[in-house]
Amino acid sequence: MRQTSRLLAGLALALAAVAPGATFAGGADAARATDDDGTDRLIIRYRPGVPGAARSAPAAERTRLHRGAEAAAARFGRRLQWVRVGAFDTHVMRLDGRVGRDEAVRLSNEIARSDSSVEYAEPDRILHALATPNDTQYGQQWHYFEARGGLNLPSAWDKSTGAGVVVAVIDTGYRPHADLAANVLPGYDFIKDSGNANDGNARDSNAQDPGDYATAGACGFLSPIRDTTSSWHGTHVAGTIAAVSNNGTGVAGVAYRAKVLPVRVLGRCGGYTSDIADGIVWAAGGSVSGVPANPTPARVINLSLGGSGGCDTTSQNAVNLARSRGTVVVVAAGNSNADASGFSPASCNGVIAVAATNRNGGRASYSNYGAKVSVAAPGGDTSSGAANGILSTLNSGTRGPGSDSYAYYQGTSMASPHVAGVVALMLSRNPALTPDEVASRLKSSARAFPATCSGCGSGLVDANAAVDAAGGSTPPAGTPDVEPNNTVATAQSAREGDTIAGTLSATSDVDVFAVPIKAGSTLGAKLTPNAAANFDVAILSASGTTLASSSNTGLGVLDATSYKNTGTVTTTYYVRVKYTGGSAGAYQLVID
Repeated sequence: MRQTSRLLAGLALALAAVAPGATFAGGADAARATDDDGTDRLIIRYRPGVPGAARSAPAAERTRLHRGAEAAAARFGRRLQWVRVGAFDTHVMRLDGRVGRDEAVRLSNEIARSDSSVEYAEPDRILHALATPNDTQYGQQWHYFEARGGLNLPSAWDKSTGAGVVVAVIDTGYRPHADLAANVLPGYDFIKDSGNANDGNARDSNAQDPGDYATAGACGFLSPIRDTTSSWHGTHVAGTIAAVSNNGTGVAGVAYRAKVLPVRVLGRCGGYTSDIADGIVWAAGGSVSGVPANPTPARVINLSLGGSGGCDTTSQNAVNLARSRGTVVVVAAGNSNADASGFSPASCNGVIAVAATNRNGGRASYSNYGAKVSVAAPGGDTSSGAANGILSTLNSGTRGPGSDSYAYYQGTSMASPHVAGVVALMLSRNPALTPDEVASRLKSSARAFPATCSGCGSGLVDANAAVDAAGGSTPPAGTPDVEPNNTVATAQSAREGDTIAGTLSATSDVDVFAVPIKAGSTLGAKLTPNAAANFDVAILSASGTTLASSSNTGLGVLDATSYKNTGTVTTTYYVRVKYTGGSAGAYQLVID
């Protein structure tokens, strides 16, 4: 969805955010020329063991394998061309032109019916974006703190801020916004089609958003009927989850000490299901052919996107893999004022599907509903004024990137990241929770709706109650680290018995603490990083020489070291905390 456009209908599903003044799917000025969920690709999975089906199969075997599908397509007057092997050894095939939804389904069914080597075939559908800190605009984030329609977030922050949790935002990519960049990890761009990517290339390690603007006619028969501007949708979603807080500017994120893993899957014409499935698999730490391993797997995935039609097999398989790796998948229910069972991936089994509420806590007029919805969260409603929307990070550019900005959006796209952020708070408090346990405790702790919200799931998410329901324990209070303290010369003063509640804000950050130790006494240092990090601890002399250190491998693993002052006078030693793997973030350092 674009800042100045109306929601996309049909193919665009309207799971996108809506800027002030926009209307919803089916409006007379719909940005797309048609509401038919067409595509120019199919996904075919062949039965295991069939020659040519495996990713490593020789090209000649693959060519022979595709003859059955090509013959079926020919009976429809179509030609098929192999594109690549995707997640779960699915074969992505390109048609010689876009076809409507019904024809794509009939062709897929014919391929599966006529070729016994095919396990399933389905359209490669194109999905679209569904659209008390000292932060200066926090007071405008009513969706966090207002008693009637807010998230009850401030009380939760006394117990958890999301430290140690990685949240993947599978969306349009991100902009390095000053109020967000410190919490963004290196991600990946999964858009295979360079024309759709809008950045001049295909898949690569640059997940930044170049803009998803589109000119009239750019996307075939699903093109906008007029030029549209860039939405910066992924940046808005990411800001709701983990915008930096207590930095004296802008807004706050729900889990402002969590880390965002940007996974770019949506370009100017939306995103193919096959690319989105690969993004889900990679985000959860699974293997995707031709893509480097993800060094920081996500515990939470946010999908503020979708398309009409029930959950397809490829999406369900991707969700299943993510859940098997302990990843919670949170999905926008959709903005079509319809039953969510008719939309994907909101209707996939095992996801947390989120409906949107307005400022009064009732169902937003656009929000999908029904038995597939798990819970609801603030999504805003700007029809009565922009300030009733959801405020988050954005970019001022209408086509390519401009300067940092903030904007109000509305949509289940905005409700979903509220819930993803709350899940991060829960997992930071209790990392042992499984996806099913998270869903159960999130729903059981939700509060009653203060206004009518039929079909909105178990209730309005209550962040404070959800964190309490997560169990675990509140990290012990400690002295915060104070920057700059990156060197011996700028070391922060500490003493025996101190507990430091510190943070490495980036992988290049180092924290150093100066500790005076009496003659004959031993300095001990015990370092516990967050669950997604590997930090090492060392004791240094005044000249920076390492006297003792501990460098255990593994994420969240305790490091402990000690050094005895064998001299005859009190001497100051320096305890250094340094990043070595995983993600940056919080740690606890005990000096004894």
